[in-house]
Amino acid sequence: MLTVETRHAVSQAETKTLDTEGLRRAFHAGGMFQPGEIRLVYSHYDRMIMGGAVPNGKALVLDHVKECGTASILDRRELGVVNIGGSGRVSAAGTDYAMEKGDVLYLPMGAGPVTFAGDGRFYILSAPAHKALEARLIRIEDAKSFRTGSAETANDRTIFQFIHPEVMQSCQLVVGYTQFHGGSVWNTMPAHLHDRRMEAYLYFDMPEDRRVFHFMGEPQETRHLVMANEEAVLSPPWSIHCGAGTGSYTFVWAMAGDNVDYRDVEVVPMGALR
Repeated sequence: MLTVETRHAVSQAETKTLDTEGLRRAFHAGGMFQPGEIRLVYSHYDRMIMGGAVPNGKALVLDHVKECGTASILDRRELGVVNIGGSGRVSAAGTDYAMEKGDVLYLPMGAGPVTFAGDGRFYILSAPAHKALEARLIRIEDAKSFRTGSAETANDRTIFQFIHPEVMQSCQLVVGYTQFHGGSVWNTMPAHLHDRRMEAYLYFDMPEDRRVFHFMGEPQETRHLVMANEEAVLSPPWSIHCGAGTGSYTFVWAMAGDNVDYRDVEVVPMGALR
């Protein structure tokens, strides 16, 4: 079963007028990981697609998505898959990829239908592509990683870069995830902007009663969304994106836009936030 929800772009001026429910309708995405289903969110921010596939004992095939306007989703797109669950398998273009929790798979334009199977909980990310590249399965030991932050500032964390120029080539999709160490809860602070790229966050590895307060909006007009486990947020190019949790968690970050330069950001001074 395939379900697709479309999210249109929302301006800074409109965002200032939204109440909590309005903000959640525009930027929050929950319920993507349903047993036996593929659920996608088609965003008008750089045409990013995010979603979940949970085979739950039967194979699920991702192929035609009406919103893409092509016969098959990868006819003019590239796709990243992050397994946030148990052992699973993803198949495309005649190749099977066995994926454990934490593995990331890149599938290029032209790879055809994608089949999900096993006990995985697959987080799907896709952006338009301009050429066919090499498919690649990237395990956590093959990712580029670095530890940053400190316990004193509650942001001691390790950043793992998977679909990233220093690991592999993609057209515009950049994907990785960040894991926090005990006692640390703050992500992406000081906050920053990157007007040339949108971003999406998926928060996971959280107990049922844990929450992350995700901050968004213009630096002088901040808003927040309360995020539960396996919920995602769309971050427009004009918005900050940072957060703090009630305990440690992991989040997948994904970007699409004009470039793949991870360092192309404008840091927002703490004193500028309102």
